Amino acid sequence: MPRPIVALVGRPNVGKSALFNRLIGERMAIVEDVPGTTRDRIYGEVEWLDSWFTLVDTGGLQSEEELERSTTAEISRSTQQQAVLALEEADVIILVTDGQYGMSAGDEEVADLLRRTKKPVIVAVNKAESLERQDNAVEFYALGLDEPVPVSAIHGQGIGDLLDRVIASLPDHSGEEESEHPRIALVGRPNVGKSHMLNTLTGQGRQIVSTVPGTTRDAVDTVIEYGSQPITIVDTAGVRRRGRIEQGIEKYSVLRSMRAIDRADVAVLVLDATEPFTAQDTHIAGYIEERKKGIVLAINKWDLVEKDDRTVGRFVERARETFDFVPYAPIVFTSAETGQRVTQILEVAMTVMAERTRRVPTGELNRLIKDLINRHPPPSRPGRWVKFYYATQAAVEPPTFIIFTNEPANVHFSYRRYIENNLREEYGFLGTPIVLKFRSRHS
Repeated sequence: MPRPIVALVGRPNVGKSALFNRLIGERMAIVEDVPGTTRDRIYGEVEWLDSWFTLVDTGGLQSEEELERSTTAEISRSTQQQAVLALEEADVIILVTDGQYGMSAGDEEVADLLRRTKKPVIVAVNKAESLERQDNAVEFYALGLDEPVPVSAIHGQGIGDLLDRVIASLPDHSGEEESEHPRIALVGRPNVGKSHMLNTLTGQGRQIVSTVPGTTRDAVDTVIEYGSQPITIVDTAGVRRRGRIEQGIEKYSVLRSMRAIDRADVAVLVLDATEPFTAQDTHIAGYIEERKKGIVLAINKWDLVEKDDRTVGRFVERARETFDFVPYAPIVFTSAETGQRVTQILEVAMTVMAERTRRVPTGELNRLIKDLINRHPPPSRPGRWVKFYYATQAAVEPPTFIIFTNEPANVHFSYRRYIENNLREEYGFLGTPIVLKFRSRHS
């Protein structure tokens, strides 16, 4: 199931980014004592009491009057729009307020906005380091959003209480079941042709296709038949409400893609052949790799590219350089507009699906590992010689191998890559990550 999403929102300079860093346990967000430092949302994963959720940091919410007075009004509006978009996707909202200066009229405006979302809202009163500020946090009861939680992002006070409240507010997905047949997600930046591709694959105009970026918003599943095999295609699809497409919508596409990737077995990352690859493309591909899903790179709009006998080679080289962290990803050149090679996407995705379930017999695996060691022994230092005892495949989806050794911590990254490369050379594993775990045989 996809991980729940928790959004941090509030007025500028109340300490949202500091709280974000505290909750995820690392310094990812930029923290400065200047309003408006965080302009784009940042995502991180949080674990508490054996539960996981995705935390979203947002820029500050301001009143219309404040936006008009801002010296960077355009950037401020874009930041505000992105925060509102995060609210639409979130399962739980943390309203961060300033315990140093107390409640303001701006907090009341934000609270009014959050009440209309009909979602669980937790009020975190930040900068409540002293007993006096903790006692004064009760004034935030006036927001009408349940009991406020005094915290200090800088000193770590009250963080456990806040996380307890978050976990208690998360939606319960225990009764939900995903279909057993393969799930393929179409993901990518806005306006790269995902919905048009789905139309071509289904042969039905089920999704609205528009040349305006951001037309599709919500995940919609479509079940199709591939031969006699039912396949669920998870598209980040839906109809956008009328109105102007806000700036910053491209950042929002990452969050939608994350949801679809979590629910899929294989993710087809749709890329635009007419534009350079972007940071958003690599962010999405990176999330696919982190979640250990299968991946296919579909370079769309291929019909719009002027070609010579070296065009394909140049595109492949550029893609391999940009997405060097997923060198196993197959590449398909497609045109959703003309239908060129669109059905090949399904063929390749189903091949990747089969590769994710491939099992290597234990005897074969150990013979291969022994041969690799004889050809190239693992780097060691005197007194800390690394010895491999035996190996086994512990799981599929993704293929997961456990290699027992006397010194798990001393197996160098380069040797891990050496084993993985040879596993791929011997058995394929096209389009799927391989997980290698090195363990002591006494553990």
